[in-house]
Amino acid sequence: MPSIEPPAPHRDESSPHVPTSGPGASPKQVNPMTQDRIYMDHVAAAPLLPEVLDAMMPYFREHFGNPSSMHGVGEKAEEALTQARRQVAELIHARSPGEIVFTSCGTESNNFALKGVALAYQNKGRHIVVSSVEHFSIMHAVKTLEKMGFQITHLPVDGTGRVDPDEVDRAITPQTILVSVMHGNNEVGTLQPIAEIGRITRAKGVLLHTDAVATAGVIPVDVEALQADLLSLSANAFYGPKGAAALYIRKGVRIHPLLDGGIQENGRRAGTENVPAIVGMGVAAEIALREMDNRIAWARKLQKRLQEGILERIPHVVLLGHPVDRLPQIVSVLVEYVEGESMLLFLDMENIQIASGSACISRSLKVSHVMLAMGIDAALAQGSLLFSLGKDNTEEQVDRVLEVLPPIVQRLRDMSPLYKKAARTFRSSADAGTAGPDPRRS
Repeated sequence: MPSIEPPAPHRDESSPHVPTSGPGASPKQVNPMTQDRIYMDHVAAAPLLPEVLDAMMPYFREHFGNPSSMHGVGEKAEEALTQARRQVAELIHARSPGEIVFTSCGTESNNFALKGVALAYQNKGRHIVVSSVEHFSIMHAVKTLEKMGFQITHLPVDGTGRVDPDEVDRAITPQTILVSVMHGNNEVGTLQPIAEIGRITRAKGVLLHTDAVATAGVIPVDVEALQADLLSLSANAFYGPKGAAALYIRKGVRIHPLLDGGIQENGRRAGTENVPAIVGMGVAAEIALREMDNRIAWARKLQKRLQEGILERIPHVVLLGHPVDRLPQIVSVLVEYVEGESMLLFLDMENIQIASGSACISRSLKVSHVMLAMGIDAALAQGSLLFSLGKDNTEEQVDRVLEVLPPIVQRLRDMSPLYKKAARTFRSSADAGTAGPDPRRS
């Protein structure tokens, strides 16, 4: 079996201010993480590819026109939008580029999907089903809809964060107009059985939306195979620019615009399009589709090395997420008797950047609703670490993390009264020949 090697790095020799990127860039090469920094928080933000920036630059300067303008400069911008729409449609295997509506971010796409469908179909029914592990842009959107008189059902998940399709089937009523279940979870990496859920919703005449911000451009996504009626995706997840995202809306699905104004995006989203960012999204989508197999193979190799190394070197660690159906770049763990924030700060002092749960809640210091929904004790959930690997990470960087992290954990545990108490329990249990308590469940 041939060894797995990272694809050749992307280079841009003509623009020295643009960092060189590419899967498997060695520590001696200049990459988006700089020579010494180890960046493993790609779910929160991924670096921009040099090719993407190069494609965007002309639309800041010579091709600056408004796509709605009826002259040559505007037509050039419109042509760029058409090309990008085709590239994004190909990434998710949409039947028509016309099914792609550009937005500003994944949060807008999710809000557009839920609120737009709710308003368009409210005369048919006012019941919406979502999972209990959705992104806050879904969870907060349904809270708003609930205040507007819609009924919301939150689906439970198992200990890996997975929804049971039978629960979806049971939750649907004659009043149900929409089911929204994310494709892949950005905190624990679990992939949902969307295709199976899609068969259920399609058979019952209910629309299905899936938040694919964590998966589109990372793993294969096929809207037809998933039987999704609406799908959210964001450029930044696959090395495109921030400020560019999209909502796939299957032909024939009605949706109420959130923004009033012009007729942009076929009358579905008013406002002048962000042409440079959309161009960048299209190029990033094309590159992601071309390099996807190599990126996945490299990510899985690093993922295996990192998670096995953590479990071998640090006792009392719980690996989160589904053991098989999971994103290839995510390693999510709970470190018992230590707070995630403290570990993050110590790792940052070593120039290693990771996360503790979702970036949307990391500064709020709140316990992750995803982990609570998985049945994890609130105290234990405070010790979460989230590594999201990128194509520029290397085996040497993983080894550096495995060198630095264990002594950090031990140092923090040595200061923890909870750990000292647990250690006495472990010793007593060992002396008695019995197992100690399991703190993973509340």
